[in-house]
Amino acid sequence: MSIEIPPLGFGVYDSPPNVTHASVSHALAAGYRHIDTAQYYENEAQVGNAIRESGIPRHEIFVTTKALDGSGTVDDILTRMRKSVADIDPSPNGYVDLFLVHSPSVGKEDRKRIWLALERLHELSLTRAIGVSNYGVKHLDELQTYAAPHLFPPAANQIELHPWCQQRPIKAYCHERSIPLLAYCPLVRAQRASDPVLTRIATAHNVSWAQVLVRWALQKGFVPLPKSDTKERIVGNAAVWGWSLTGEEMEDLDGLDERGEGAIGPNPVECD
Repeated sequence: MSIEIPPLGFGVYDSPPNVTHASVSHALAAGYRHIDTAQYYENEAQVGNAIRESGIPRHEIFVTTKALDGSGTVDDILTRMRKSVADIDPSPNGYVDLFLVHSPSVGKEDRKRIWLALERLHELSLTRAIGVSNYGVKHLDELQTYAAPHLFPPAANQIELHPWCQQRPIKAYCHERSIPLLAYCPLVRAQRASDPVLTRIATAHNVSWAQVLVRWALQKGFVPLPKSDTKERIVGNAAVWGWSLTGEEMEDLDGLDERGEGAIGPNPVECD
């Protein structure tokens, strides 16, 4: 299955509920039209409130959320998913655009139940598309053994992606199957802000190190999901159009790859 995903998203991981509304409002005002949340973040309702209060038509905003809890039956999981949809879009015909299995780390049986619940949600037209997050090649191969044929490949795979963690085997697998890659932690939580290669390139373009990282992800064909709760940074992270990195600069950034060692999150792409 395929769906058109806006090229730049806004993440709300680790944004407290009382902050999320303002952050999403700033993001929408700055031009973001893709918001990424999750059940685990406990801020889906605040995302939905900000979207409704923005005055922007719902169909112009792409919303992604994720399910991590695979406990209970498929019906139990589906009930939790329906609550997520209602929290985000409580209108009579409410929906989300993309609903993902949050992580394979819940185990083989739980991730299968979550996927089967997603298929049901899709049948009910409560999500336009379904996909996965943190899936390695073996998880994607496993998914194919039970996914409905018309719903495989998944509509997206969201994984940690930045110059220090480029996930090349997963990238190659997804590219061959036209699975879009959504890049979380594209700013590496500012842990590499002083990297000399990064700062040199930022200085050359008179932009911030964060803008360089977002631009790198865009030019790699990823959908970056930068996050911030600071208005100025939210605006700045979206100012990535009208200029581009040179081929040499892209090669320099590509050369920073540390593979799995460069990940700053759990990165469960190899888990059982």
